[in-house]
Amino acid sequence: MPVARSRRFLAASLLWSLFIGCAPAGLLAAPAHAASVKHATKAARPQPPADLLNAVEGLGQSFKGEVGISVRDLDEGWIVSFNAERMLPQQSVSKLWVAIAVMDAVDRGKLSLSDPVTVKKSDLTVFHQPIRSLVTKAGYRTTIGKLLELAMTRSANSCNDVLLWKVGGPQAIRAMLKRKGLDDVGFGPGERKLQAKTAGLAWRPEWAGGWGFLKARAAMPFAARNRALKRYLADPYDGASANGVTFGLMRLKQGKLLSGRSTRHLLGLMRASRTGPQRLRSGLRKGWTLAHKTGTGQELGNLATGYNDVGILVSPDGHRYAVAVMIASTRLPIPARMRLMGNVTRAIVRTD
Repeated sequence: MPVARSRRFLAASLLWSLFIGCAPAGLLAAPAHAASVKHATKAARPQPPADLLNAVEGLGQSFKGEVGISVRDLDEGWIVSFNAERMLPQQSVSKLWVAIAVMDAVDRGKLSLSDPVTVKKSDLTVFHQPIRSLVTKAGYRTTIGKLLELAMTRSANSCNDVLLWKVGGPQAIRAMLKRKGLDDVGFGPGERKLQAKTAGLAWRPEWAGGWGFLKARAAMPFAARNRALKRYLADPYDGASANGVTFGLMRLKQGKLLSGRSTRHLLGLMRASRTGPQRLRSGLRKGWTLAHKTGTGQELGNLATGYNDVGILVSPDGHRYAVAVMIASTRLPIPARMRLMGNVTRAIVRTD
C-alpha cells in the first residue's frame, strides 16, 4: 500500500473507531444500512474509510426514490453499502450474466466467438436494437463475438437475446449463477417476455422487431400498467441485490468465473462500453478506469424504474473497487439520477 494511502486509511480508521466507541478492531461494525458483510470471507479484514461510509449513507438517504448502493474493495476486502440486500430490477445489467455464460461456454469448448450466427426477424426484440435495420428477409449473418460486443458495448437487446438462447435460455443462466456461487443475483425470462410482463402484457411473436408491442402498451389503461409496474417493483422478475452484483463483479475481476483469456476479453468489452457516459463514468478522474454495464427500465408517467450502472473501478495505482448503483424507482429527472451515480464514483476517488 503506498505511504499516502496508508496514512489516509489509518486516519480514517482511527476516526471511525472513535465514532463507534473504540471497540476492538476485529469487532468493529458499520451501521446496518452502511455496511454489509454477507459475502465476507472468514479472514479478518480492514474497516472501510469513515468518509466513504458517511458519503454512501448520505447519498442513499437523501436520494428521492429507492436505490441500492454497494462499494466493495477488491484488495482490502471491505464493503460499504446502502439498501444493498434488497432485490432490485436489473434490466440490462443482466446482460453481464449472459456474457459470462457465453464466455464460460467458450472456455468449455461449447462455443467459439468466431461461430457464425444468422439473426432472423423473429429473433428481434424491443427497444434498443442497433441491428434491426440489418436484418433482411434472409436474416443478418454475423458471429457470436460480434453479437457479444454489441450486447456489452451498446446494450443491444436483440443481440443479447440471441446469445441467451445460444447458451440454453434463462434456465441455463440461472444454473450458471448457482454453479458459480453468485447468490442474490436472479435472472428474468428474457428481454421480450420481461418487458411485456412489466407492462402487463403477454409477449406475441408478431411483435418481434416492430412497433406492435409499443402500440399495445400505449393502448392499455394507465391503471392496468400501473398495477403491473407495481407488481414488478415489489418483486422484480430480474431482481438482484447491489451486494450480490458487486460480489459477482469481484469474482469476475479475480478470475474465479472464467479463464484468464475470457476474463480479459469480457472486461475489455465492458471498458469499451458506450452506454451511460454520464452515470458512474462521470465521476472519474485522470488515470482511473471503469469497466461497466448499464441498465434502464420502463417509465410510466414520471416514474422511472431500473436505472442502473455497475462496474469495476481501477485507480491509477491499480487499486480495485466493484461498485453498483441500482435505482429501483424514482420520479427524479435523468440528470439527478446520473448525478447520484457520479457522486458515488467521486466519493470513492476522494477516499482512495
